Amino acid sequence: MNIISRRDAIKGLSIVTGASLVSPKSLFAGSSKAEPLGVALVGLGYYSTDLLAPALQKTKNCYLAGIVTGTPSKIPVWRGKYNIPASNVYNYENFDSIADNPDIDVVYVVLPPSMHKEYVIRAAKAGKHVWCEKPMAVTADECQAMIDACNENKVKLSIGYRCQHEPNTMAFQKIVEEKQLGKVMSVNCAAGYREDRTNHWKQKREMGGGVIYDMGVYSIQGARLGTGMEPIAVTSAKVWTERPEIYKNGLGEIVEAELEFPNQVKARIKTSFYEQTNFLTIQCENGPIEMEPFSSYSGNKGKSPLGEIDFPYRVPNQQVLQMDHDAQSIMDDTPVLVPGEEGLRDIRIVQAILKSADTGMPVSI
Repeated sequence: MNIISRRDAIKGLSIVTGASLVSPKSLFAGSSKAEPLGVALVGLGYYSTDLLAPALQKTKNCYLAGIVTGTPSKIPVWRGKYNIPASNVYNYENFDSIADNPDIDVVYVVLPPSMHKEYVIRAAKAGKHVWCEKPMAVTADECQAMIDACNENKVKLSIGYRCQHEPNTMAFQKIVEEKQLGKVMSVNCAAGYREDRTNHWKQKREMGGGVIYDMGVYSIQGARLGTGMEPIAVTSAKVWTERPEIYKNGLGEIVEAELEFPNQVKARIKTSFYEQTNFLTIQCENGPIEMEPFSSYSGNKGKSPLGEIDFPYRVPNQQVLQMDHDAQSIMDDTPVLVPGEEGLRDIRIVQAILKSADTGMPVSI
């Protein structure tokens, strides 16, 4: 299925009830560069294999140009399927030589969170623009080091929050920003699924495991985007597991927290590797905005007293929009929609939640 046409986009924008989205100009800005950007995926796990690589077959501003993997057996499969030349295949030892490859414009880091800092910095030093999967890193200090490296090497850094590129997410943000339903009073948000693997990085603390890093940043994003504000404190938090044989030594399988925002606005968030849950409720003065699901791969939708929030965009997946938008920003040398500072804000909140859960006390952010 092709990316939505300009005509269809304008038509779709006009029929969304209750909320205007982004302007057609912002969605389809002209490019100052004729050639699409070459992207190298670093790490060929599930997300790269099942989502990013297929999406890169449908993008218009970028394409799959190279791979970086520590598993030699994957190389012939990927080369054969995507016609990747041998000169664009790297491993983790020779990765830095990517600096000499003009085919590669962007390095997309799709590794466990504990490895993000190293490969973002190495990519930046190689002079490549960087896209980094969420969560951005394990600590705020790591996030800042990544931001600094990209700034010092004059390359762009974008974090893979696909939903921020998605029209229905933009729609509820616009309702909040313009106070179309009055002020936000409170937010309730949850994101989770049943994660039964036992030896994945998500079950290993040293690799950035635990639900608060993986699914938790969705709930944090829901609270931040849903209020249109930044939290000033974590007032309470609880981290626990229902399956200690899988999530060991206090590693969180389920996390609940309450965030305090300016003007006494509170957000309750939950994230889980134990159960399927995906919703965002934004209680406003004149009624609620209800998104369910609010962060699903298959598409987000919702409703409010203003009408349906269900823009009928015909895109095979959100990653196409994400990567095309980020590539467009590089081609036009304009700010990216989701910069490194956005990932840094979330990891600061993650660390505050974990500290509050550990101490039983409120933690200022």
